Amino acid sequence: MIEFEIQRCTRHCVVTGRELKPGEEYYTVLIDDGGQWRRLDYASEAWHGPPDDCVAWWRARIPPSSGTRKQWAPDDIMLHCFEELEGDAQRADFRYVLALLMMRRRILRLETTERMPDGTERATLYCPKRDAVYGVPVVLPDEARLQVLQQEIDRLFAGGSS
Repeated sequence: MIEFEIQRCTRHCVVTGRELKPGEEYYTVLIDDGGQWRRLDYASEAWHGPPDDCVAWWRARIPPSSGTRKQWAPDDIMLHCFEELEGDAQRADFRYVLALLMMRRRILRLETTERMPDGTERATLYCPKRDAVYGVPVVLPDEARLQVLQQEIDRLFAGGSS
């Protein structure tokens, strides 16, 4: 599988420089800029169709402001907990789900996944902040257990709204 790094929405129009507001429709184009993807976001009023050199384009909407955004614990706290769980077979599923959350937050980056001789899978994750590599057994909890783990992660690491 080929993975591409595409930056998130800038929330600013590339033409006018105006900030895009919650709920506002906008357009995005991807341009191949010498082997690097460049993302350009356009306000609807500044959109006159995709440029000739774009690889892809789409229409989207800035998410509405809900006012209940979670404030996660600092990265170092999450990493400390993650490191403390290493080797704890009883909590392997919790550690794996925590690793997925930290990948989503870009604290950790997936390097490889390999199948072990015993048939299990193991993910290799890299932490740029600590310049560390971690091996994490892939332990997929069932749906009921996943709900419990998500609640535990929310209780431990998520605070109130911003």
